[in-house]
Amino acid sequence: MRLEACGVADLSQTSDADASRQALDQFRQGDLAAFEALFREHQRAVYAWILRLVRHPAAAEELTVESFWRMYRAHARFEPARPFAPWARRIATHVALDWLRVQRPEVELKVDVPAPVCSDPAISAEIRQKTAKAFARLPARLRAAALLAVVEDQPHKEIAAALGISVTAVKLRVFRALRLLRKDLERQGITP
Repeated sequence: MRLEACGVADLSQTSDADASRQALDQFRQGDLAAFEALFREHQRAVYAWILRLVRHPAAAEELTVESFWRMYRAHARFEPARPFAPWARRIATHVALDWLRVQRPEVELKVDVPAPVCSDPAISAEIRQKTAKAFARLPARLRAAALLAVVEDQPHKEIAAALGISVTAVKLRVFRALRLLRKDLERQGITP
């Protein structure tokens, strides 16, 4: 017989939720152990998210550390009633966008552009290279939205939450990015 049928709730789910909320409360109060637990739990997801944006593994590692440093410094502004992951993703997004704005030209953006249908591999490679360079020339906020929407195929709602903007704004940024990409590629002699 199930416990719910007897009027007894499943205590494991309730206690897990209470423990999680308590850990988030402790983090908000500046508890270092709670922060370390959150770091261990969310480190991989934050790194993966940043890597999607910056496309540079070494930079993503450094930016992950910077993101968690900013999270720790902002612990008093965290609202324990809300989930930690979206808050962490938003901070990580801002760190990645800051890096994209000031990145040096020698750091090459690695964008995996789908290979065009072409019988000549040299032409195909040239188109991919020019497309990657065109992506790198986009403004950081347009590049982030376009990479996440077009290359990573992330849902607009998730992108909006990470960037701290509306879904409509995401669609507008992606539209503008694609328009700029098209113009850039046409200047390079490629008809998209």
